[in-house]
Amino acid sequence: MEVNGYEIKPGAYLKGAYLKGAYLFKANLTRANLEGANLEGANLEGANLTGAYLTGANLEGARLEGANLEGANLAEASLSEAFADSQTTWPEGFGPLFARVEFD
Repeated sequence: MEVNGYEIKPGAYLKGAYLKGAYLFKANLTRANLEGANLEGANLEGANLTGAYLTGANLEGARLEGANLEGANLAEASLSEAFADSQTTWPEGFGPLFARVEFD
């Protein structure tokens, strides 16, 4: 799948990618490098982000309902006003409420 000129696939190199508002519903981004990517308002519902590198990524207002972020690196990622639900899987030890994530 291609979005905004970026190849969306497992292990993709998307460092600094501009994916603001992108439709990434159920996208497989396992082990993808999304360091510093702009995913503001992106629809990542049901996306597989297992082991993804999201350090410094902008996920403000992103839809994360049902997303799998197990093992993802969210250091310095901005998740303010992102949306999640009980089906969202977080990395071990991550506190979504501390990151100001909203729950549907």
